[in-house]
Amino acid sequence: MIETASGLILRARTLTETSLIVNWLTPQFGRIATVAKGARRLKSPFLGKLDLFYEADFTFHRSRRSELHTLREVAVRETHAALRQELGWLQQASYGAALIEQTTEADTPLPDIHPLFTAFLNHLPRQPPKPRTVFAFELKLLRVLGLEPNVPQTQLSLPTQNLVAALTDTSWEKLGELRATAEQARAVQQFLHGFLIYHLGMIPKGRSSALIQ
Repeated sequence: MIETASGLILRARTLTETSLIVNWLTPQFGRIATVAKGARRLKSPFLGKLDLFYEADFTFHRSRRSELHTLREVAVRETHAALRQELGWLQQASYGAALIEQTTEADTPLPDIHPLFTAFLNHLPRQPPKPRTVFAFELKLLRVLGLEPNVPQTQLSLPTQNLVAALTDTSWEKLGELRATAEQARAVQQFLHGFLIYHLGMIPKGRSSALIQ
């Protein structure tokens, strides 16, 4: 069965000498994994179309026996090229992708997470890499997942509680206007670290790198 989708590439890895496994985030089907047969060949129709965080329209043949489907055609719509100009942006984007992979199930529609991650990627190149961007993504994702922390019941100080609420509610466009002391930033970092471990069991690799300014 051939299906059509649009989505972002969360991860791509080698399957064989000539093929790749490409993991997508789509609003229609959620996270799906596809095998791009022959994608590593010089004359492949996939050449130059399957890179990290590329956004594309694509078709795939759905497997009836596994969660690994066969990629058929790809039409790139956005490459998010600006992310490749700063290592910090790539580290934050990669951590965000890993967090989505850990907190969601494959082949399950994710209509709210796809636009959230797209907005996150679009926001990253608009300012230098900052920890608050990661905190905001974590909190916004937790809300979408139904795991938003009950901040008033925490031991955080009231100013820090207000900061957590602002990071959750503030649009990406206004995020840079938020002000916080170094002590508040450390408190938010430690709180989210513990909260994520408690609810997820572990934190994806890359969080520490994503928080380095």
